[in-house]
Amino acid sequence: LCYEVILAEPAVNVALPKLPPTQGKNVSAEEIEEKLKAAEERRLSLEAKKMADWSAKMAKIEEASRKKDELDKEFKTHAKEVLHTKMEQYEEKRVQQLSEIKEKLKTHAADIEKTRQSLEQQKVEELQKHLEDKLRNAATLRDDNIKKILDRLKEHNTDKLNEVRATIDQIEALKTTEKTRIIENKLSTAEQNREKELQKKLENIRKHERRAELVRQNKAALAQKTDVTASSG
Repeated sequence: LCYEVILAEPAVNVALPKLPPTQGKNVSAEEIEEKLKAAEERRLSLEAKKMADWSAKMAKIEEASRKKDELDKEFKTHAKEVLHTKMEQYEEKRVQQLSEIKEKLKTHAADIEKTRQSLEQQKVEELQKHLEDKLRNAATLRDDNIKKILDRLKEHNTDKLNEVRATIDQIEALKTTEKTRIIENKLSTAEQNREKELQKKLENIRKHERRAELVRQNKAALAQKTDVTASSG
């Protein structure tokens, strides 16, 4: 803040008029009256001058005070305007920063969702491929096992047929002997055992086929679940 102080002009000492020298004791009452009157006028003139000087000083002081008030008012107004401008700029900057942060968060969330969907799809594809490989291997193993079993059965049947033929020949040759009865019992027992073994192997084949069918059903259910998830996403 700046204050302007206005000082009054220095007072000029008024020289009092010199009184004429008294002429002894021959001063009349009229002269005395005139002298007193002149002295009163000088006093009043001095008082008037002092009042004028005082009024001028007060006017200057009031002017300085008025200017000070105006400066204070202008300073407060300017400070208020500057503060208001800064507040507006701060609010605009804050809103802009919040908008940028929201946009970044939105973009980040979209990237996360995209990555999640990609990983989920990749996981489903890997699981589906694993199941397909497992089913393919199981089918190959099943076919190999069935082929081996059929080959063994064929070989077994051929051996058994040869054995039966040989036995029949023996039976024909020894039909009348005790050995014929024993051979017949052995043939019956062997046939029963062969039938049991054949039934057991066939049951194993059926169990293997049931397991393969269960795997295929699980694969179909997983593929259907994957389609539902993809359509809902």
